Amino acid sequence: MTRLTTTTLAAAFAAMANMAAAQQPLRPVESPRTVTLSVTEYNRLIDLAGRPPQTSTAAPVAAVLSSADLRVRVDRDTAHGAFSVVGDVLRPGVARVNLLAGATLVDATAGGRPLPLVAEGEAHTALLPGPGPFALTLEWGAPLTFTPGRASFALPAPPAGTVRATIDLPGEQADVHLSSGLVTRRTAAGGRTVVEATLTPGSATEVWWSMRDSAPTAAAREARTVADVMTLVTLGDSDVRMVALIDVTVVQGEPRTIDIQLPAGYELTSIAGGSLEKSDQNGSTVTLTVGEPAARRHQFLVSLERPHAGGSFALDTGFVSVSDVQRERGEVAVEGIGTLELTAADRDGMHRIDVRELLPALQSLARQPLLSAFRYQRTGGMVPGLTLEAKRFADAGVLAAFAERATATTLITAEGRALTEVVLTLQNRAQSFLKVSLPAGASIVSVEVAGEAAKPVLGADGVRVPLLRPGFRPHGPYSVSFVYLHAGTPFARKGNLEMTLPKMDVPVGEVEWEVFAPESYSLRTTGGNAVEQTVLDHVYIPARGRSHLVAGGVSGGVTDAVAPGAPFSAIAEGVAGEIRGRIADTSGASLPGVTVELSTAQLPNSMRSVVSDARGIFAIANVPAGRVTLTATLTGFQTVRREFSFDQKPLSVNFTLRVGQVAESVTVSAERPLIDTQSATQTVRFGNDDFEPRKSVESAPRFVPPSQNVINLQKRAAGVLPVRVDVPRAGTSFKFARPLVVDQETVIGFRYKRR
Repeated sequence: MTRLTTTTLAAAFAAMANMAAAQQPLRPVESPRTVTLSVTEYNRLIDLAGRPPQTSTAAPVAAVLSSADLRVRVDRDTAHGAFSVVGDVLRPGVARVNLLAGATLVDATAGGRPLPLVAEGEAHTALLPGPGPFALTLEWGAPLTFTPGRASFALPAPPAGTVRATIDLPGEQADVHLSSGLVTRRTAAGGRTVVEATLTPGSATEVWWSMRDSAPTAAAREARTVADVMTLVTLGDSDVRMVALIDVTVVQGEPRTIDIQLPAGYELTSIAGGSLEKSDQNGSTVTLTVGEPAARRHQFLVSLERPHAGGSFALDTGFVSVSDVQRERGEVAVEGIGTLELTAADRDGMHRIDVRELLPALQSLARQPLLSAFRYQRTGGMVPGLTLEAKRFADAGVLAAFAERATATTLITAEGRALTEVVLTLQNRAQSFLKVSLPAGASIVSVEVAGEAAKPVLGADGVRVPLLRPGFRPHGPYSVSFVYLHAGTPFARKGNLEMTLPKMDVPVGEVEWEVFAPESYSLRTTGGNAVEQTVLDHVYIPARGRSHLVAGGVSGGVTDAVAPGAPFSAIAEGVAGEIRGRIADTSGASLPGVTVELSTAQLPNSMRSVVSDARGIFAIANVPAGRVTLTATLTGFQTVRREFSFDQKPLSVNFTLRVGQVAESVTVSAERPLIDTQSATQTVRFGNDDFEPRKSVESAPRFVPPSQNVINLQKRAAGVLPVRVDVPRAGTSFKFARPLVVDQETVIGFRYKRR
């Protein structure tokens, strides 16, 4: 039986009291009470009271490096790389972490932020807060050590648990060695050797390999390059721009820098290149540093500019050249902005070539037509250059589009509505739309471009007719047509009518307009700015492009015939020495294709001939004075001969041919009619009416049958156009013409009366 002393009981009760106080909330102080415990609980309390207080356990070290990954690249005479270090700080507060010893750190970051470092002798220590993991990035560099036949460098290894290294060496090195560590993999490709190894943590490893050159200076001396320089010179309004495409090919060695020389007077604006790392300019010399010295080819694009006085100027210019090359070839192309005349004098060594012989790479740089081209090869102290003299001319406007002819056809209905088709024969360089100012109340029905349908565009200031369509690029004249419907005022028994063709924003060489009126109304022209075709048949104006020379002189080889398709003038405005007239059958119908031969007494062996046109009109110019014989011949008709005296005053002679055999002929001898060129009157001295006096303009026939254009438009209105128009099927055509219309309306006035 266990004996309990007073001291022991007092201690046990005190322990129980403390435990009860810790488990229960505070209560008011009470008087002592008695507690009954089992022996087991009592012994446990005694054991707890006899134990010493426990203390916290501290980490044995402040921080550890778990792994390090080293990536090193060797170029020329230096080795540089980036180390990735991962570890943990084990103690609270700032810990000192040893990184490298005997190495040169270029930069150190932790999570993208600068890393605080402390240099203690040759060792680098980082200050890192803890506890917690960390990841560091260290940039390192070291020089190469060269001995005969060997190159090496010292690679430090952080004191991490594992250290892996990837080393990139120039050339295809088969004998790469490490003073400590293990090479796990070796690959060679593209003129480089990559070695993967595991290093001894915390110690520097010497990496060495065999090489032919004993020092980097020897390798630099052995570098050999050739260059091709393609230069484009652009003569602007106030400056001269030069773009040089430099292609450097490395024959031997690995040049780190390339020097180029700039021509005098130019300012460098930009340098670009795929392998260019940086560029430094010192006066006229620019040093280009390449990022891949082992590459066998480098390309650079150099841009320069210099001002000039403007207008016409003379310029003595040099070109960009590459220093210390074995051979330099070059091509020069010259282009100019605006209209200018270029004179280029070459120096020694420059040879002029055709612009088509330039390399495609240089031609692709040009944005203007090339004016001149040269080729050279620089040797020794040769300095390539040119002397340029540019004479600039003021710019002149060029029409984007113009219409050779506009043929308009209008059908007038009894209700006063008018359906008009306008066909343009167009020459177009760059204009996409034609602005058309339609008469009030008119709307476009259809549009065709080169025979295919197109859609008009409605603008704020008028309707736009497309002149081009997708996939169509004109290389000559082509047709553009549009049809519009004009709802006019219905006809009364009699009244006045005004017809208008819309304004178009392209010049039109000639407008031909045919108006077809219903047969139930008779119309008479009262005014306008166009001329009736019947008047033109009696008015001589120069040939309007559609007239062609049908026949010329024979026997003498002299051509004095006037184009028979040309219309005639009043006799008072005729040309001296000219004979003209009209040939018809007995019914008055015109006879085309009639051969009219001219012979004179002064030149009996010389005969000239012309052929009448579709209207039966002929004209012969430069007829000498004296006795003249005209002979009109057509198969199936009698031959008619005229003999008269001619004094070189304008003369009109008409023929009437009767049906008969070719052998039959009629000879008429008479004096010529006298013509007063001042009053345009005639005095006829013979009684034979074969010499017909000219009909006046007022007595000329005014109405002609409808043309094929009217018939075609009637057919289109019947089944093709998307509108219903009761166009007249019978009626009378009025034909008008107007030359050179530039953004103007063509207007015709009529006076009508119901028949």
